[in-house]
Amino acid sequence: MNQELSTKVTKRLKTLLKKHSGRSKGVLTVRGQGGRHKRYYRKIDFKRDKFGVLGEVMSIEYDPNRNVKIALIKYTDGEYRYILAPKGLSAGDKVIADDKSEIKIGNAMRLKNIITGTLVHNVELAPGKGGQLGRSAGVALQLLAKEGGFANLKMPSGEVRMVSLQSMATIGALGNEEVRQRVLGKAGTSRHMGIKPTTRGTAQDPDSHPHGGGEGRSGIGRKSPMTRYGRIAVGKTRNKKKWTSKYIIKRRKG
Repeated sequence: MNQELSTKVTKRLKTLLKKHSGRSKGVLTVRGQGGRHKRYYRKIDFKRDKFGVLGEVMSIEYDPNRNVKIALIKYTDGEYRYILAPKGLSAGDKVIADDKSEIKIGNAMRLKNIITGTLVHNVELAPGKGGQLGRSAGVALQLLAKEGGFANLKMPSGEVRMVSLQSMATIGALGNEEVRQRVLGKAGTSRHMGIKPTTRGTAQDPDSHPHGGGEGRSGIGRKSPMTRYGRIAVGKTRNKKKWTSKYIIKRRKG
């Protein structure tokens, strides 16, 4: 794929990502965010709804908006799309989204047609909504069982969750797991990513943070660490919504 054609193709799949630096209407609403390098958002096909059309992997590309690499797919009808790149997928490979396709890395199908024990990623929580589970580098979900219209999926955290057998999933584990070993090396790299330095609560004055104040290097002076807004910052903070808790068979590790 020559450079000129690649530019024309990918231009339709990219939009300039606006930079807000943690501000809404000029007012700082999210701390810790700052100016970052200009970047484009790549439109990813999380739904994999192009059924029965064979696609060829044209290239594996870097995406500044996520820690996993993406694959540019050219379908036989001439359309191009980006998908998340699983481990083992390379340029020239063929992929397809179809319930009658083989269990092969990069292929997508409904969970009801996937063999038990298979590793999958980009799994839909609700059929037709698009993949929401397993989208990070090096991540894979394991299909443990199928019963009562649901698939039992084991998450990387150890949690086992029920997901509809009609939901789409992509075969294989996501690649680029070595990104977790990356050392930023300097403060400027964080600034390019839009991350501003964080000041410790104990280094602030008591009007700015509950941990602030005191003479010298003093502790937080409380039974429990607090956020700058006075809320407890340790313990279980997960919002256990009733509608989703009933689908969890086993809670996450430890």
